[in-house]
Amino acid sequence: MTVTRDILYIGVNDHETELFEGQYHVPNGMSYNSYAILDEKIAIMDSVDAGFTEEWLNNIRKAAGERTPDYLVVQHMEPDHSANIMSFMKAYPEAVVVASAKAFAMMKNFFGTEFLERRLVVGEGDRLSLGKHELTFYMAPMVHWPEVIVTYDSADKVLFSADGFGKFGALDVEEDWACEARRYYFGIVGKYGAPVQTLLKKAARLDIQMICPLHGPVLTENLGYYLDLYNTWSGYQPEEEGVVIAYTSIYGNTKKAVLKLEEVLKAKGCKVVVNDLARCDMAEAVEDAFRYSKLVLATTTYNGEIFPFMREFIHHLTERGYSNREVAFVENGSWAPVAAKVMRDMLEKSKNLAFAETTVKIMSAMNEENEAQLERLAEELCAEK
Repeated sequence: MTVTRDILYIGVNDHETELFEGQYHVPNGMSYNSYAILDEKIAIMDSVDAGFTEEWLNNIRKAAGERTPDYLVVQHMEPDHSANIMSFMKAYPEAVVVASAKAFAMMKNFFGTEFLERRLVVGEGDRLSLGKHELTFYMAPMVHWPEVIVTYDSADKVLFSADGFGKFGALDVEEDWACEARRYYFGIVGKYGAPVQTLLKKAARLDIQMICPLHGPVLTENLGYYLDLYNTWSGYQPEEEGVVIAYTSIYGNTKKAVLKLEEVLKAKGCKVVVNDLARCDMAEAVEDAFRYSKLVLATTTYNGEIFPFMREFIHHLTERGYSNREVAFVENGSWAPVAAKVMRDMLEKSKNLAFAETTVKIMSAMNEENEAQLERLAEELCAEK
């Protein structure tokens, strides 16, 4: 695939992996992106996952023709992008690997060598001329590993953004960008909002006409849309007004309360998303919680604590910096309900959370008093602030 006249896409599509990083369902596969910049010298931007060595090397041969690459630029050392560094260096014994100092230390861990005789260490603002194309490197530590760099090509005004602006899904599948990019961002990068904000400030000083990420499609139009979303996500601000109800239910009584609350909220004109945490994709539920402005947590007291799926869900939120939202609780317990207290305690270190005044307390099964509580809670959540 031609990205620009001098930049070719040489990545691969993966429809074999069921769980990306061992936990994220990817029904539409993954892409591992790599690019060739063809100039007086040839630079290959990143490698691909270990399962696609020969396909990737063949792509390089097709792109380079009778020439051989001069550089392999390694922006990120996760194995889905770095696994074939050694294969490349063996195939092209005159080539030089370009990376940050921390990346070379990681290469020693992965491959037993730092390529001392064939390396170029780069840092903030360093440049590499390929001829017409001049590459400038910018440090992006903790987006989302400490060794990460991104690369700007001033000739074609392209930002090679490492894992930034990536998404789940192979490139031969048509799907909405934002949905899978959002799930990818909050699942993988979400904890590191402050470093992403720092990188966005660096990017704002560049004339960027195209973004080439390591996962997902090359972004060529309406770049402000993608940049604005990343600014919202990394700033931990809600993307949309709406109520997410995340629940667990053992015998169906808590579920009945959740469905009643959903009905009342919709009747009042609120947008509502409901996730059964025992059955849904947990990463989808996390994505929804960060997407919308309000969250209702509904669960049972379980072993003097809360139901395990709810505990896992809240842990996913807090470790990713969940903040700047309104949160409400629905608890159920047959003799000593403590779920609301446990959930609130788990969220106590989160920043800028407003808690609803109404907590719905169910004792085994929903009654008229609970229905009145749900009505009051819906009024709170749907009120204009």
